[in-house]
Amino acid sequence: MAVTLPSADEKAQVVDAMFDRIAPRYDLINHVMTGGLDVLWRRRAVRELRLPRGAVVADLACGTGEMCRELGRAGYRTIGFDHSEGMLARAHGPGEFVRADILDLPLAAGSVDGATSGFAMRNVVDLGRCVAEMARVVRPGGRVAVVDLAEPRPVTRWIQATWMDRVVPRIGALLSDGDAYRYLPASNAYLPDGAALIALFRDAGFPDTRRFLLGFGTVQVVAGTRT
Repeated sequence: MAVTLPSADEKAQVVDAMFDRIAPRYDLINHVMTGGLDVLWRRRAVRELRLPRGAVVADLACGTGEMCRELGRAGYRTIGFDHSEGMLARAHGPGEFVRADILDLPLAAGSVDGATSGFAMRNVVDLGRCVAEMARVVRPGGRVAVVDLAEPRPVTRWIQATWMDRVVPRIGALLSDGDAYRYLPASNAYLPDGAALIALFRDAGFPDTRRFLLGFGTVQVVAGTRT
């Protein structure tokens, strides 16, 4: 079934309401639909930070705190930001959790050592502004690392067409919210391709940005250093 993605004007409200609805079983469904690999993908993003223990890392669109918990296990201090009240009500882990628009973070310029995000870039209203906000709050020499779905390529298109477009919505409908889990795979269309995404980060102030493909090329980690 084709999914009509919300316009820019309505996207923020639609996404907030959706994450409020799916919060109770969000982590469970992530683990089921990835076979637990989402945990490894987050850990790879955390490893790409390469910051000293005790560094302060802001996790954007933190959800229930899964990335924050991985960051805590790596010895980082964390601040999780999310706009979904439903997600924050279930958030747990080290550090603090703050309700905020990740396009306008309540942080001073250069006040954190790093920033992360897990499977959230495609859900923001303005990706360029989001990356610019990361660049604003991360100190020179700090690092960013984000993990998200990658654009379909010929070698991975069958995974998108079978697992993501057909199986994931059925799992979501069975365990949570069918509409949400039809939207989530389709929302990958909001992301630019790999080259454009790397350029976005480099232009924002992370000139050494690199991209790593995981999960047979279906998932990407994008990481770079703030100049």
